[in-house]
Amino acid sequence: MTYDGFPPFISAQLHYLINHFAHPVRVEQAWSGSKYSNTLDRFTLLIPYCLDTIKWDVIYNAEFPHAPPDVIFGPEDEDFHPFYNESGGEGDSRSIKNSLATWNNKDPTRLLALVWELRDQYMSYQRKRVGEVDDDRLKFEICTMLSREGIEMHMSSGVEKPEEVKFAVPLMDMNINKMVVGCPWRHPQKISLQVIYPVNRKYVSAPSAPHLKLMSTPALKSLFSVDDVKLPPWLDGMCMAEYLPHLEETLERQVSEAVSLIEVRRRFIEALAPLFGRPIETDSVFYRKSMFFVASGAFSFLVLFFLSTQFPKQQPSLMLQSSMYFNSQGMPIKSPLLTDYPWSPRWEHSQMAERTFEFLVDESVNFKKYCNEAQLQQNQH
Repeated sequence: MTYDGFPPFISAQLHYLINHFAHPVRVEQAWSGSKYSNTLDRFTLLIPYCLDTIKWDVIYNAEFPHAPPDVIFGPEDEDFHPFYNESGGEGDSRSIKNSLATWNNKDPTRLLALVWELRDQYMSYQRKRVGEVDDDRLKFEICTMLSREGIEMHMSSGVEKPEEVKFAVPLMDMNINKMVVGCPWRHPQKISLQVIYPVNRKYVSAPSAPHLKLMSTPALKSLFSVDDVKLPPWLDGMCMAEYLPHLEETLERQVSEAVSLIEVRRRFIEALAPLFGRPIETDSVFYRKSMFFVASGAFSFLVLFFLSTQFPKQQPSLMLQSSMYFNSQGMPIKSPLLTDYPWSPRWEHSQMAERTFEFLVDESVNFKKYCNEAQLQQNQH
């Protein structure tokens, strides 16, 4: 994002927060607190928490640049008071108070430190809320999961929705970033399980299965999509401590396989070169996309290959793009995505390339006709 409109000291702190926070933080909106100035000095942060986001308003005062910002929490968290520690035994609120008391608006790291301390305190607050829920099943599940590192939990309640407790459970002790050669990711790629339990304050002899959803950091989709994973069934009487090991074993195997398929895609793209020439552009990390320049007589065009993470089980999608004919908006004419052509995942890479080439030799004739007709219609208008 751009930081135009903010005073330099807010811009520097915001820039540092966005680029160095351990989780991908975003600014949803920004506005000015002054009726007489357009200077932006307050904004809403979207902060990842428990596989969802929490919204906090950060309120600076551009007229008093040396003063620390106020932070306004969401309406559901009206009992969250990180600056007032009623127990007196915890050190977190004193840390936040010190952070504000020694605030230095010239230090670009200060906003990040404040948000991190508040998020940490918020995590403790939610854990305390969940621990106080009068539900025997939830108490048991918490006891069995507390030994796992990095679990986040959230108590959700309101007039219009039933009470429920949400857990975010990090899965697999694998450094996926290190498994990918030339890894482009700035943040560690993670897979987590979101587990949502309805709160039952009465005894239930056969509690229903919790709502389970597998989630990952967005960038991981370039390598592996959790949407393709079939979750193991939840058996009657099962608890999370029994469920998670089998799920993690399945995921570790599938992620390792996804990494090995990078090389399979690379070899296929290499097999295209003797037929199509060297690609003019290729995704050289995940090998999900490649582009070739092709000439058939006087007719020239680009062939784009899109390879899914399910390759070779799923054949590439192809698109032809003219380098000679353009539509009324001045954009190159393109074919629809082509997916219906001879393919078998059991073929050798060279045979896959040859059969695709044979299909495109015929398809180029159709595409040339399509371009000519589009050009003719355009000239008539």
